[in-house]
Amino acid sequence: ARTVMTYIAEKCGICFQPPSIILIYKEDSKDKTRQRIMPVRNFSKFSDCSIAAEQLKNNPRHKAYLERVSLHQLQKLYSLLKGHLEGETLAESLEKFRQEETIDPEEDMNKLDDKELAKRKSIMDELFEKNRKKKDDPDFVYDIEVEFPQDEQLESCGWDIESGEE
Repeated sequence: ARTVMTYIAEKCGICFQPPSIILIYKEDSKDKTRQRIMPVRNFSKFSDCSIAAEQLKNNPRHKAYLERVSLHQLQKLYSLLKGHLEGETLAESLEKFRQEETIDPEEDMNKLDDKELAKRKSIMDELFEKNRKKKDDPDFVYDIEVEFPQDEQLESCGWDIESGEE
């Protein structure tokens, strides 16, 4: 019988040039860290980040790798890419995202449209999940940080984990 591989996501980041989402992961039984580069295609500053995130997450080629990466996390990466395409600095994009992330306790949820409501709900679910998982959960993943190679070229990100370990 074919064993199903489990991929444990460690870090998920985005590279602006060429646009790609980078996943640092481990295979369940091995100690070796690997890197998967998922090119971002057909994405412009007019694209919808949540649709892009869903398409990537459901992409048959990447699905297994992204199982442990939340949709919300991918949306964040796409929104940073979008900000970059619109000429924002990384700090501006992160700040904008942080503001959207925060749930305003005073906000009247009844007045929101479905899309906004779904967004709030996914933030709440995410916060709930974050708080629910304890460190000794078998599937607890330390806070997956979003890392951004400062350097334009991916080759020089110092992430070439494959080499020299064989």
